[in-house]
Formats: sequence, structure tokens, C-alpha cells
Amino acid sequence: MLAKVLSSAVLGIDSYIVEVEVDIAQGLPAFATVGLPDGAVKESRERVRAAIKNSGYGFPSDRITVNLAPAGIKKEGAGFDLPIAIGILGAAGLIRKEKLDSYLLVGELSLDGRVKAQRGILPITLGAREAQMKGILLPEVNSREAAVVDGIDVLPVGHISQAVEFLNGSIEIEPDHVDIEKFFSRANRYPVDFGEVKGQELAKRALTIAAAGGHNVIMIGPPGSGKTMLAQRLPTILPPLTFPEALKTTKIFSVAGFLREPIVTVRPFRSPHHTISDAGLIGGGQIPRPGEVSLAHNGVLFLDELPEFRKNVLEMLRQPLEDGKVTIARAALTLTYPSHFMLITAMNPCPCGYLGDNHHQCRCSPNQIQRYRSRLSGPLLDRIDLHVEVPKVDYKDLSRESSGETSSQIRHQVINARKIQQQRFGSTDNVFSNSQMGPKLIKKFCAVDKAGEQLLQAAVDRLGLSARGYHRVLKIARTIADMERYPSINENHLAEAIQYRTLDRNYFEEL
Repeated sequence: MLAKVLSSAVLGIDSYIVEVEVDIAQGLPAFATVGLPDGAVKESRERVRAAIKNSGYGFPSDRITVNLAPAGIKKEGAGFDLPIAIGILGAAGLIRKEKLDSYLLVGELSLDGRVKAQRGILPITLGAREAQMKGILLPEVNSREAAVVDGIDVLPVGHISQAVEFLNGSIEIEPDHVDIEKFFSRANRYPVDFGEVKGQELAKRALTIAAAGGHNVIMIGPPGSGKTMLAQRLPTILPPLTFPEALKTTKIFSVAGFLREPIVTVRPFRSPHHTISDAGLIGGGQIPRPGEVSLAHNGVLFLDELPEFRKNVLEMLRQPLEDGKVTIARAALTLTYPSHFMLITAMNPCPCGYLGDNHHQCRCSPNQIQRYRSRLSGPLLDRIDLHVEVPKVDYKDLSRESSGETSSQIRHQVINARKIQQQRFGSTDNVFSNSQMGPKLIKKFCAVDKAGEQLLQAAVDRLGLSARGYHRVLKIARTIADMERYPSINENHLAEAIQYRTLDRNYFEEL
């Protein structure tokens, strides 16, 4: 007897349909799984056997062959337990096969027949809808995540017996639904606010510009000056996630197994420790998993104590910073994950942290400072748009009652600037903010007058700007002009943009 059950697997952040074919033939008792299964899939025979027996069904004592097609792609994970079990029962004549072609099944089985959680349910459900399936049977704990997808019946099952009875027509399972608007209505409720930051007006201004144009930032200052505090509050002034952005971000978290809500409605803020490996930051493994740069997609990646990160790890940031994606190549396959994020970094001016501080004496030798500085390569710093000094906060600022604009007020400015950019790049593919402009768009939208050209020439000669640094000054100036609703870039916008290129004027030697 032969039975076919449809299931699904995840490759990157997308899914593909897997046809689970089960054949029961006469012969010595055996259970073989083919179709490039990994260790977890091979072990499913023991879980499936125990789950079927402990659920009150008879397990065939014949030769069982399970094929996972397409056979050329390696299958991983325990999500094939439920479809394999249903396929065995179907081939044994215990399940009517009429519904098997209309529903996709996925889920891990415990030994007593319970259906356990599965990673990557959102992309699997989206793939099932694209394949025009009527519905998907999946673990109860994943049903709210899957219910985010419209146009397909999401049927939660807690035990294998529920799936059997549903497929036999003995019971009906009510499709799960989620109120997406309810989750998005709570999206902008943050426990922190920019109004809590006292002093640091220059840093606040720089982060506002960064948020308005999607620019990368490096903050330099002594310990306790508020660099981390400022970075943690950056997501509170970014524009709200759109539904397509939220869906893509949720797919990444779902595949990584970090999803806590049915859908991600706030921009991610990822802050990995400086001991992170290259695979942890970029992604990797035998079957590559998304790293921190992908988990920060559509959000913020904050690297505190930047020079403490291993140099080879930092150099891997070049591709995602330029392309908004990261490609991980392995012998078996090559995967590309989206990784469009704002990079916010922080560092001390020297190893002890007090170089240039009026209240603490720096204990570092010139060689120590140079070695500390040399941990950051020129090409990496060139890819960071704004360089911001964050000095120690004075007592006068700390003791003030009011600390300036709130996150809500700043976000309003940011959203207005982003709207201008959306109108500007409306017909341009994959460009949504000023930071994403290439040379062609810079030439088109960042024209400067004669006075601006003279200022830029002086800046290039004095600071030794590279071509990339020159373009970044123009993009920052374009964002400042957008915030002030100027159709063109003037001399003042350029002057402010140039002052955010601190590291180009050899900041460490001037201190």
C-alpha cells in the first residue's frame, strides 16, 4: 500500500513543498527513510513508532519505506514526524486519503503522540498558501504564528489522534485567527524614551539624522557618557514597521526559533556581546542559520565596545553594510539572508577610556592607543556615515528637570523626512532611504551649488575623504535638507554633514 502526504521544509527564510511517500510492502520488519534525511529525520522512526503505538493504533509489522521528495535537497529537523506517521497510517488503511492532497502537515511528535512546536512555521504557511493548499495542520503552539497568513485554513492539532480523526471526517477543527491590528496598535509602546537622556544634544541630533536617513553611526566617548543609553533608544524614534517589513522580519525570527509573538511589530534591536563568533554575527552552521545581522533586519544592530570585537568578525560586516544581504556558502548549498539594518557602534577613545577627559588622567601610552585604534580598519569606518563624539555629561545637564524632546516628537520629524524620501524613490527598486542611494542616484538628487562645491573641495583636501566618504557626506546632507524640507542641498547642510566625519580628520591624533 502506498500513501502520499504533503509537508514542507525551510531553506533560508523560504519554504518548499516536500512530498512524503510511504510504502508498506510484505517482507521482514524494517523502517527505511530515504531522500537525504539528516540525523533528526532518521531518528523519527523511533518517535513515530512509539507515538503510533501509544496513541492506540497498530504499527505495521512489514517493510516500511519513507521517501522525502525532492530527494536532492537535504532534509533536517523533526517536523516530518507528523506527516510520516499519518502516511504510515494512511498506507495501512487507517486513514481515508481524500483530504491528504488538500492539507499540508508539519510537526514533531513526542512518544505519547503529542504534537510539539516547530521552527519556521510562518514561511511554511506562506509556502502552503502559494501552493494553493486548502489548509495546514500544525502544532497548537504554532497556530497563532501561522494565523498571521490570510487565505489558508490554519488547523491546530495537539495530538496525532486529532489529525487522524479530522482526516477521517470524524471531527472538525476550527481554523485559528489572529487580530493583526491589535498587535500593531501596541507597536510603539517602548519602556524607554529619548526624553530620559540628559545633555548630549549633538549626539541626539546625529541619531535623529541617522534615523531619518537610515544611516550608520559610530559614537566615541568615555565610559558613562551615555552611548549605550542613546543606542537603546534609537528604535523608539524609527518609523513603525509596515506589514511587509514585519512579515519578513518575523520569517527570520521564526526560522531562527526566536519568535515570541505571532508577528514582530517593533523594529529589532540586537546587541551581541563582543565575544561573538563570525558564524554568530553573520550566520552559519552546516545548514546555515541566520546570524545577528539578519536578526537585526529592518532594525538596529548595536555593537558596543567596537574595538573589542575580533577583527575578522568585524570585516565580515562589509557585505551586509553595502548590499543589505549576506550570502553564506557551504559545500552542500548557498543561502542568502536579508540583512538591511542600521549599524550603531560605540567605542572609547582609548583602552582606559579617558583620553581627552578633563576629569580623569589617561593611562594609555601612544602605542597602546594606536594598537587600539588599528583594530578598526579604514574600509569598515568608511562604511559608517556619522562619527559622533559623546563627551561626559556635566552636572548642570544632569540636574536639569527637562531633558528635551521625547521619542514621539522626534519620531514625527523622522517620519516626515522618510515620507519625502519615499516620494523621491517611489519608482526605484530596493531604495527606500537616502542611505541606500548609489552613485547614480546621488548624482541625480544630491546636486550642490557653487558655494557647496567649494566647501566640499576644501573638506576633501583637508580630511582626505575617500570616494565613499565623499558620497556619504552628500547623503547625510540630503537627509538634513529633507528634515528641514529643503528641495536642494545648501552650504549649511553640507557643513553640518562634514562635522560628522570626525574620524576622517584623525581624531585620535588631535586629542
